[in-house]
Amino acid sequence: MARFRRRSSGESDAVSPDTGVEADALDQDAAAEPEDARTTSESAFDRTHGPFDESEAELADQDLVRVDLGSLQIPGLPGVGVQVEADPSTKEVRAVTGVGDQAAVQVQAFAAPRSEGLWDEIRAEMLAELANTDGAEVAEGIGSFGPEVKGVLPGRTAEGKPIRQPVRFVGIDGPRWFLRVVFLGRAAVEPDPEDALHQLVRETIVIRGESAMAPRDPLPLSLPEDAVSDEELEEDEVLEEDDGSEAPYADLDPFERGPEITETR
Repeated sequence: MARFRRRSSGESDAVSPDTGVEADALDQDAAAEPEDARTTSESAFDRTHGPFDESEAELADQDLVRVDLGSLQIPGLPGVGVQVEADPSTKEVRAVTGVGDQAAVQVQAFAAPRSEGLWDEIRAEMLAELANTDGAEVAEGIGSFGPEVKGVLPGRTAEGKPIRQPVRFVGIDGPRWFLRVVFLGRAAVEPDPEDALHQLVRETIVIRGESAMAPRDPLPLSLPEDAVSDEELEEDEVLEEDDGSEAPYADLDPFERGPEITETR
């Protein structure tokens, strides 16, 4: 049975999971622009190997067990904890985050137009907005998922210590949906297309549904039916990552924050 922990309002408003990786610590300029940073529609990501639409589910790895969150089916992978950010009162889920070794990835799905994608437009808006964010350094480039925005954003640890956090924003256009992906920590600075976090993105299945939705509206997410809240856990039950440390909390969106519920697998 999935077990969840709700963060109380008194806990620190951490910007991101404690991945243990800061921009300066790796002595890398995460905001450096690759030589070929020009992006066009021709550079759009080919989804042949995922992430998959519901109609393409048979192409996904059938051996993987997936967490059913309504519009997203997230694969359970060894060494990756799954965190679900939700409103503790309404149980409305906002995003899902996979946390690995000194790295994390957040996935959110949105409605998109039938005839065209959103990533080109959203990427341009993101670059313009982050250009006016104090302490942010970002640049456009090409990565394993096509056009991306890579850089460093200011943030704070759970203890309130200011940090410079490397991030990598990826957008994937699907049939009438858009998947926004944010890599954090080592996965932003030293991306490995073969690691578990990239596999999580590729093996995600998006359930768009037939309901009419305005472009950019978030696709509805829900908690698994067997989920229980922290009130139902025994006092000695503590949610932990694979390394035995207490599960961190995630928020990889620099523009918005909400309460969280956390699941680890």
